[in-house]
Amino acid sequence: MSLREVLGRADCAKLLDELPAKELNFDPDRRAEFIPDYGWRFDFYRQPLPGEPPGPPVPDGSWETARLLMRDYEFVEPSIVRAFFRADAPLEGRNMLLEARFLGLHFYLGVRVVAVIDETREEDGRRARVWGWSYATLEDHLEMGQMDYEVWKWLDAGGVEFRIHAFSRVAHISNPLVRLGFHLFGRGQQKRFARLACERMARLNAASADRGAFEALRTTA
Repeated sequence: MSLREVLGRADCAKLLDELPAKELNFDPDRRAEFIPDYGWRFDFYRQPLPGEPPGPPVPDGSWETARLLMRDYEFVEPSIVRAFFRADAPLEGRNMLLEARFLGLHFYLGVRVVAVIDETREEDGRRARVWGWSYATLEDHLEMGQMDYEVWKWLDAGGVEFRIHAFSRVAHISNPLVRLGFHLFGRGQQKRFARLACERMARLNAASADRGAFEALRTTA
């Protein structure tokens, strides 16, 4: 959701305006320390999508549809997370305000897009066309870490898949009730977020051949 769609919510607009001044709440250059002994978790999700003929991605095909949904963060289940950002800003460097909902509570969390990739890769001797982007957590986020979202197309057979990679750990949470709640439910919500994102991406992609159904699903809250 872009800022122009939520101008009536002054709190979100104000919080979004404050994000450029915030720094990441972890140091990406200290990757050697991102290990389970220090509380870091690593996740990897793969969601098959409708295939295409072998070769480069086809216009309006599964790969291009996934790229469209990823660019505007529409693959995320809006009942648990909404994103506010300036749609006219470049994707790389984009500041995003995430509104996370849980048990009637709303948490406003800042992230920044730190990388955009558009390349051909080789994995297990196979070549794939890959597009995606990554965001990292900003100061005052409940977590520290980064999430990578990618869509892959295998050039030899035409298979398409959506991938989520993440590394994270709990940030310092000053509020004791929020700290307790995150300790009890945070990991479960983290996994639920990724699982529902994969499922929504698959539903939207499968519906893309029916433009009316596709647009209805895209706007489902």
